[in-house]
Amino acid sequence: MTMTLSGAPADVAPPRPWTMDDMPDLSGQVALVTGANSGLGYVTARELARRGARVVLACRDGGRGAAALDQMLGELPGAHLHLRSLDLASLASIRTFARQWDAGALDILVNNAGIALVPKSRTVDGFEAHFGVNHLGTFALTGLMLPHLLQARSPRVVTVSSEGQRWVQLDMGNLDATRGYHPALTYWRSKKANVYFAVHLQRRAAAAGVALRSMASVPGYAVSNVLTGGANASRGRLWHLAMPLLNRCFAKPTVEGTWTALYAATVADLPGGSYIAPSGSFEFRGPPVPRNAYRAAYDVDTARRLWELSEKWTGVGYDL
Repeated sequence: MTMTLSGAPADVAPPRPWTMDDMPDLSGQVALVTGANSGLGYVTARELARRGARVVLACRDGGRGAAALDQMLGELPGAHLHLRSLDLASLASIRTFARQWDAGALDILVNNAGIALVPKSRTVDGFEAHFGVNHLGTFALTGLMLPHLLQARSPRVVTVSSEGQRWVQLDMGNLDATRGYHPALTYWRSKKANVYFAVHLQRRAAAAGVALRSMASVPGYAVSNVLTGGANASRGRLWHLAMPLLNRCFAKPTVEGTWTALYAATVADLPGGSYIAPSGSFEFRGPPVPRNAYRAAYDVDTARRLWELSEKWTGVGYDL
């Protein structure tokens, strides 16, 4: 405790909330952001590029990716930006992306891309779409990019989850939602898997003695097109009337939704395994802070079982 000359405790100002102005210079670093053509992914990629990083925009739709690249270059003339095709719903696409990587050492991987509340469907490889894209696609991409991450001096992996993951538990006997399907529960469970993955990747990196740091982040409820684009684009008129209204009434601006991922990707002394969330109630709003990752941080047995199944289903191993 700080004391005054009289011996009485001095008033100590609370730490100043983090803002994007606190992001360091990233010149010379390479960053990869999935789902970078819109929403949270677009802003995340843009702000990393604004700080000097060479940013690879990994996008499923080539046309929308090209439009996003043009828009970002208009906002940041001279930025080092590159567009690559990547579909997390296809293990073949993920393997092709990793095989064609030509940007050298990878300093920052932001696993941002995902789907939410879509009607029941399957990926190209036959997995339930939420689990297949949000978890298995992320798991496969990170594993295949691992050689490039380990070439960097202090690589980071940031996996974007959802605050809704706090309200569900993984059903290890029904990860693929073959017994019953509820869009919200299935989505949140895939995001719970993201947290288990991020924390267990850190355990494995620490055990191997490598410098890689793995973080989980949740954005809070922010404006994005995840509920209206992609597979949700085919929903009915009522859905497309309700979602924008819901965003206007309750969601925070898109840029605020990126704060936690940017914090996780750039704060210098952040320990690996951190779970970064908004500081406010229910993790909806507020400046980013490290918070408790809940059961996923301590349930090593479930994390190990999920990891083993993920390796089996994707065919991707991790050589740390």
